[in-house]
Amino acid sequence: MFGPTLSLFSQHTDSILDRSISVTAGYISDNVKNISGGIEQEYGYLGMATFDLYFISDKSGLWKNGVFYVKAVNTHGSVPSSEFIGDVQIVSNIEAGNHTYIQEMWYRHSSGRIEFTVGLQDLNSDFANTENGALFLNSSFGVSPVISGNISAPIFPLTTIGLTANWNLTGESSLLMALYDGRPSGFDTNPYNLRWNYHRGDGMLAISEFQHITGIKDNPGLYKLGIFAHNHILEKNFSENYQDSAYNNVVGLYIHGDQQIWTNNSKHVGFFFQGGISPSETVMHNSYLGLGIKASGFLSRSYNDEIGLAIARAGITSGQGCETTIELTWKNKIHEKISVQPDLQYIIHPSGRLSNLKNSLTGIIRIEISIK
Repeated sequence: MFGPTLSLFSQHTDSILDRSISVTAGYISDNVKNISGGIEQEYGYLGMATFDLYFISDKSGLWKNGVFYVKAVNTHGSVPSSEFIGDVQIVSNIEAGNHTYIQEMWYRHSSGRIEFTVGLQDLNSDFANTENGALFLNSSFGVSPVISGNISAPIFPLTTIGLTANWNLTGESSLLMALYDGRPSGFDTNPYNLRWNYHRGDGMLAISEFQHITGIKDNPGLYKLGIFAHNHILEKNFSENYQDSAYNNVVGLYIHGDQQIWTNNSKHVGFFFQGGISPSETVMHNSYLGLGIKASGFLSRSYNDEIGLAIARAGITSGQGCETTIELTWKNKIHEKISVQPDLQYIIHPSGRLSNLKNSLTGIIRIEISIK
């Protein structure tokens, strides 16, 4: 965020870096209606409030190159994918149930081309993401089901303690590596995400990602290749002395890309792709493929709009085939701090062919408010 991390569109945090202490807040609301198919045709409301605090050591007259960050979150409302749609990829990326907790709390320090982060971290903030894919509301476009559906990854809503290193190899290439607690404590025993108990049976999650910026003519592209390994003792095999317990080992590989393909003043067109595989026997998702296109500045006079079309296909093991989601979305910034985003998703074979659920057509209206 503040050091060597590569960015395709140069979305910097200059306003935050200009002050020693910065506070931001936001609220996202989703109005979700399952129009047809799925479990049942119902309406649900869900929301997420966020509060972010940054402390920049340089601006406080203290040591150089230090950043302390805290993110508090409140999620509330219904869980439409679980209650009345039945999809495994999750139509709303803020679906989490009713919780108030600390999602991130870390310290980051830069030294030359290397940046270290230690503390409570969200893996998806640095790893396995795409900038064009961030427009879409379906959770798969944020983090691949090969990660989110197969392992206890520290991603929204529940994160865990970890150590991350980001090494800027050149101006165009970067190598990220991280090690996390392999089993975050659940909300039932850790309601505010402030009880970080590590047990030997939790195992570890290791992930590494190579990033490279390249381009097609004058259009920049950012490409990522990652590998992860996760092990922990399964609950059903758990024993206190660990001698009779069997570790569950999961490995996977992913590749992501963002590419701008056309630009003209305030108008831009870009696409993204995501791919992932996991050959491990115990996983739910053995493969994933996602891709989409995003256009900005075409449908409003102020050029503050984004429209996109994307598809996500998650392979499901045990002979269940796959679940495929097609999403069409339009985000319009109607005020400096307010945006409205109508969204339509068509889910083919929710939870796979064996679920016997009919294809679902789901509509969402998202309203997002930011305070800086």
